[in-house]
Amino acid sequence: MSSKFENTELKSPKLKYLSAYSAQIQLQVQQMIEQKNLEKYLLNKYPTTHEVSNDKALRGYVMSLKNQYLKKASPLSQIKYDDKIHIINNALGLHTYVSRVQGNKLKSKHEIRIGSLFKKAPEAFLAMIVVHELAHLKEKEHNKAFYKLCQSMLPDYHQLELDLRIYLTHVELIGDIYA
Repeated sequence: MSSKFENTELKSPKLKYLSAYSAQIQLQVQQMIEQKNLEKYLLNKYPTTHEVSNDKALRGYVMSLKNQYLKKASPLSQIKYDDKIHIINNALGLHTYVSRVQGNKLKSKHEIRIGSLFKKAPEAFLAMIVVHELAHLKEKEHNKAFYKLCQSMLPDYHQLELDLRIYLTHVELIGDIYA
């Protein structure tokens, strides 16, 4: 059985999930792809998936992290997996908020949606995405304060983000290893 990427596409695939990283990192990932070591790299670091497989479990998981790190942040009205996120928004998760005027008060509702692709992924990847979306409760923009907050909740946040992007590259070019 031959892969659709055995010929020219495997020699120089576009690394769109890694485009913001250095040429050196992109080269290392490219070499792992060519040597067919990407799956081995990921499975060595992240051999198992989490058990947070439905919206109720996801809500419990997110609320546990929120209560641990952001007790005073705005409440979340909805937390769920979303089949459309990865396809439409080219995002991993989404934090949305809606402000409404009710009488003389301004009420806002916050929601977190996680791409369904992450129902069967390593727990570290789910944690990274949840921390990212929770950080948006306090910091709307992806600025220095935002990433500092992410790192305070998850000290290896930046490494997890890189590995998650390597995983997404594998999913796109070769297929899912945790399905």
